[in-house]
Amino acid sequence: MTRAIFPLAGFLALAALFWFVLDKMNQGEYNPREVPTQFIGRPAPAFALPDLLDPSQTVRPSDMAGKVWLLNVWGTWCPECWKEHEYLVYLAQRKNVPIVGMNWRDEAADAKAMLTRLGNPFVKIAFDPNSNAAIDWGVYGAPETFLIDAEGIVREKHTGAVNAGIWREKFEAYFEAPAGGNAS
Repeated sequence: MTRAIFPLAGFLALAALFWFVLDKMNQGEYNPREVPTQFIGRPAPAFALPDLLDPSQTVRPSDMAGKVWLLNVWGTWCPECWKEHEYLVYLAQRKNVPIVGMNWRDEAADAKAMLTRLGNPFVKIAFDPNSNAAIDWGVYGAPETFLIDAEGIVREKHTGAVNAGIWREKFEAYFEAPAGGNAS
């Protein structure tokens, strides 16, 4: 009987830990996908990638100099990207948020079809099928969204779908216009 107590105690301890983490996730206090980034407070990594919709054009972070903007890494193979897409369209159309897309590890035809079907929230779309730029940004999954300020400094990062709660918590304050001015 005493030999069964140790495995039972171990099982109960693991079960308690599992329920504790699950409860934190349900309350939004813990996101196992949230990995810190070394880029917060540093200049946005440079890249020069072809534009998805016009490959003769090049997309660079420096194109957005002087503006507060979002870089959204996405792919048609990513269920969370489909989930957040409607909200990104809302931000672009209703809140005038400049969003640069980075279409990652995707087929150009699939990406264009998704944008045709669901709308295009992006001011530019860098096409990165081989992870040429995503690696430099530390991207390990999609969607990932970075906020870059007017000086080109990365201020925020979110891993997972952007929704109204995430927008308010992490990004909205950067786009609020100061008295008499425009933040973007």
